[in-house]
Amino acid sequence: MAYIGASATPDPLTCEPATRLELPMWKDFRAFILRGNVIDLAIGVIIGVAFGAVVKSLVDDVIMPPIGLATGGIDFSNKFVVLKDGAAVAGPYASVAAAKAAGATTLNYGVFVNNIVSFLIVGFCAFLLVRAVNRLVHPHDAPPPPKTKVCPYCSMDIPITATRCPNCTSQLTGAAAA
Repeated sequence: MAYIGASATPDPLTCEPATRLELPMWKDFRAFILRGNVIDLAIGVIIGVAFGAVVKSLVDDVIMPPIGLATGGIDFSNKFVVLKDGAAVAGPYASVAAAKAAGATTLNYGVFVNNIVSFLIVGFCAFLLVRAVNRLVHPHDAPPPPKTKVCPYCSMDIPITATRCPNCTSQLTGAAAA
């Protein structure tokens, strides 16, 4: 059988001896699920779904109406091409919903345009979020110290610790060496 018996081996989550019969795969899965990374991922997905609803509302209710107004009152969500008339009612159809209700096959390019705009907004918001986090995590540090200096005689770059210029062979002493 695939079961393991009770043993003195401690459970990695509770540090208590295993006393019940378990499948090894179930035990590994339970340990995986209860790790912090999976919980963090689940919270991220939940926040992402909520963020998606906000972006959808932003696109449908705030951004697309002015674009539709600028293009002569076009409602992109109801832009479609009928590929095959419905069995119940022949076209033309007033909306995507009417075409679907009639059983028509449609190509909904207006919904696709709305989804492209949503994607661009989500991408831009993700960019702004990552940029802000990077600025908080990696504040503007002082630039690294220079590794080279300019030879005062030939104006060539030389290592900062050089005492003689390898290009013009001038001796760098005193103020010139600094």
